Amino acid sequence: MTHATQTPHLAGRREWIGLAVLALPLLLVSMDMTVLYFAIPSIASALQPSGTQQLWMIDMYGFVLAGLLITMGNVGDRIGRRRLLMIGSAIFGLASVAAAFSTDPTMLIVARAVQGIGGATLMPSTLALVRNMFHDEKQRRSAIAVWSTALSAGAGLGPVVGGLLLNNFAWGSVFLINVPAIVVLLILCPVLIPEFRLPKGDAGKFDLASAVLSLGGVLSVIWGLKEITVNGFGVLPAVAIAAGIVLGSVFVRRQKTLTHPMINPDLFRNRDFGASLSVSLACFFCMIGSGIFTTQYLMEVLHMSPLEAALWTLVSPVVVTIAVPFVSVVARTVRPAYIIAAGFLVGAVGFLIMTQLGTDRNMFVVVAGTIGVGLGVAVALTCITDMVVGAAPAEHAGSAGALVQTGQELGGALGIAVLGSIGAAVYSSNFDANAPHNVPAPVLDAARQTVAGASEVAHTLPAAQGNALLAAAQEAFTGAVHTASLAGGAVALATAIFTIVLLRRIKPTPPQPTVKDDSTVEEVREPAAV
Repeated sequence: MTHATQTPHLAGRREWIGLAVLALPLLLVSMDMTVLYFAIPSIASALQPSGTQQLWMIDMYGFVLAGLLITMGNVGDRIGRRRLLMIGSAIFGLASVAAAFSTDPTMLIVARAVQGIGGATLMPSTLALVRNMFHDEKQRRSAIAVWSTALSAGAGLGPVVGGLLLNNFAWGSVFLINVPAIVVLLILCPVLIPEFRLPKGDAGKFDLASAVLSLGGVLSVIWGLKEITVNGFGVLPAVAIAAGIVLGSVFVRRQKTLTHPMINPDLFRNRDFGASLSVSLACFFCMIGSGIFTTQYLMEVLHMSPLEAALWTLVSPVVVTIAVPFVSVVARTVRPAYIIAAGFLVGAVGFLIMTQLGTDRNMFVVVAGTIGVGLGVAVALTCITDMVVGAAPAEHAGSAGALVQTGQELGGALGIAVLGSIGAAVYSSNFDANAPHNVPAPVLDAARQTVAGASEVAHTLPAAQGNALLAAAQEAFTGAVHTASLAGGAVALATAIFTIVLLRRIKPTPPQPTVKDDSTVEEVREPAAV
């Protein structure tokens, strides 16, 4: 029997409006990764958490989200990606209300964990649905550019939204802001977003052991990296990372033995897929690794208020939002490897500009550096995400999207650990070399740990001593930013070379004949129909 070659349908008005709806959960999930940065003092004043509880308030959400991404991507493929998106949205919204009205630290930590469960359903579902809604290569690339922009914009908007809300409302408002967007999503999603799931015969039985292995592996590695960043190298974090790697290896081997694996091993037989995942990890290494220094520099060296610092960091996401959509236009004629490499080169230039920071208020250097890193990473991330999603069959889009985002979470944790550790070591060394000698030893010990600690103890000293201590700490921290930026630039440059070597053979997607599709009839799209 002869089968006619099907041409991809052009997405119509319904799909593009649906894409705007899918951007809502992305904004919320990425905002909640950063919205607590400035709310913690207010929460600490109201709930009186211990130091450990305060850390878990911030970290619990990201830990649970990262650990469940692979599992939720697989669940979405089985029960329906739109259905999982709506279930996760409802969980996320209810958990946000619980967090807003928490009466003690434990309640808030549990609410943040439940938010992480909801967030883990939203991210792979949205990317997989984009894959299913936009079949034309050019349109899909544009849609993924919007997806990437929403993800980046949410992380940038988090501190700004948090600062604005805290200036006018109680701390619970940083969570309640999620509720209206969730309500809009739950109303519009059934109308605008088509469902997609695997046929029951192809889904197989859910493998609980694989879910446990993926959760344990990801959480162990991320927790270990974070502990090394905060407390320095230790035996327990190193054991956790090693255990996570072992669990990950067992997970991969198990997938090869299952009839219906959680992650299809065939994806990794495609060299382009594995290389693309590595490049995606490097994107978040650079972006998150650079971000940890920028906020501290603005607040501790330039003495900005939290809201002022957040507004200055918003410049980069605004530029990214304007520029990234042009990536899809360039990608029609330029090989994706060269676009990605160019993005990392722009990021490397941004890191290089950051090495020119001083203790004086030179906002041109700050803004130029953050724009360079942010724009370069966003360009590379948009193109690489399209490559990964396009390389995966439609029936495995949820699992592929979960792998992308898990790698990004690991890349962010690795960026914080590596660049943060480099910065901390350089800061301590520089501080010891320039610290005033007439300051008591206990004060010097506190100031040697972080520049924020130096700012805090400087106020307990006489004016002359305090100013000298603070100046030494600011100089030391600026030097730490320089060294960490050089390391980040080296990673960006190495990734650009890596991309060209391994991915340059991939050609631009040629224009394909398309058929306009303005249908408003919802259907469950089986793989054969795709």
